[in-house]
Amino acid sequence: MEFKREIVAPIVRGMSSDGETPLIVTFLETNKAELTLVAQEVNATTIEKWRNQFNTFLKEKQRYPKSVKVDGEGWSLGVGRTLEEARMAQGAPLTKRVVTRGDVMRGKVALVTGGAQGFGAGIVRGLIGEGGIAYIADMNFEGAKELANQLNRDAGREVAIPLFVNVTDEASVEEMMNQVALKTGSLDIFVSNAGVLRAGSVKEQTLKDFQFVTNVDYTGFFICSKFASRQMSYQNLGSGNTHFSDIIVISSKSGLEGSNRNGSYAGAKFGVIGLTQSFALELVSDKIKVNAICPGNFFEGPLWSDPVTGLFVQYLETGKVPGAKTLHDVRRAYESKVPLDRGCRTEDVVRAICYVVEQKYETGQAVPVTGGQVMLN
Repeated sequence: MEFKREIVAPIVRGMSSDGETPLIVTFLETNKAELTLVAQEVNATTIEKWRNQFNTFLKEKQRYPKSVKVDGEGWSLGVGRTLEEARMAQGAPLTKRVVTRGDVMRGKVALVTGGAQGFGAGIVRGLIGEGGIAYIADMNFEGAKELANQLNRDAGREVAIPLFVNVTDEASVEEMMNQVALKTGSLDIFVSNAGVLRAGSVKEQTLKDFQFVTNVDYTGFFICSKFASRQMSYQNLGSGNTHFSDIIVISSKSGLEGSNRNGSYAGAKFGVIGLTQSFALELVSDKIKVNAICPGNFFEGPLWSDPVTGLFVQYLETGKVPGAKTLHDVRRAYESKVPLDRGCRTEDVVRAICYVVEQKYETGQAVPVTGGQVMLN
């Protein structure tokens, strides 16, 4: 029987979990390995036997195996603390890895869709800055590669990995997750950030524009959750049902209250909160927490600040803000709507992501990051 690498890799990564952060597991084109796993088929009994073999090796050698293979297959999996270690199939000493407050992302693997630019790129930078490894998944693959190269140069090692994905296409998302399995074994955090906005009156907006927004912002989250949760569930089985993973969707303050002449966007963002709550109820048995982050207006982004098409320019030209004579006047008018007197920043969202990852006793929540502009009751 052929054992799919895309299934075995997350299981093996789960076996290396100490309850917090598993090691990196990567595909190697060799059948040489320190530890050989024997089985007829992949099922719960097999996974339990594999975990016992893995733990026996760990106890006897006092280190993790350098490489692991399935008996009869022509490939193996390298195991290490970093991508470089895993590729070299070098073992790591057995030490207790303690995650302390402020260090919650250390060694964790995250994936951010729409991560090549704007808000997504800021999230990628923030998660890497917190000590994590990040996949940059985007239709703009050249932009993802450019950002990854820059971040890897800055870090002096591989901390960012570019991937192509179209979140509205099941085959594309499935292939993306297969690549994750072969590159790092699996991941700990999936951030569904890819989103688009086309505002318009309900009396005027075309069905094409409405569906464009909902396909990316709503259906895209469903597709990503479908394939990410499958892989995370295998990883949890490998851990013996002890490893928490997180699926996080970037919703919006427009998912907490309506948005005038922006119904397609607000409807999609309301919708992902419904999916968040439903997925959270289902996936809790797989130790997968599902939460939504709801940022306020990101004034530094191109939607608002583009010098030609940005909303600040549009609102000044159309006289939407009474008395405004400059772009600064328009910006101040919108900042003044926020009790904390500024727009949302990517670092605010990264802190919220860190919170929901660290907080083991919370799932199915919509966390506002609005500076008080939207207050829940």
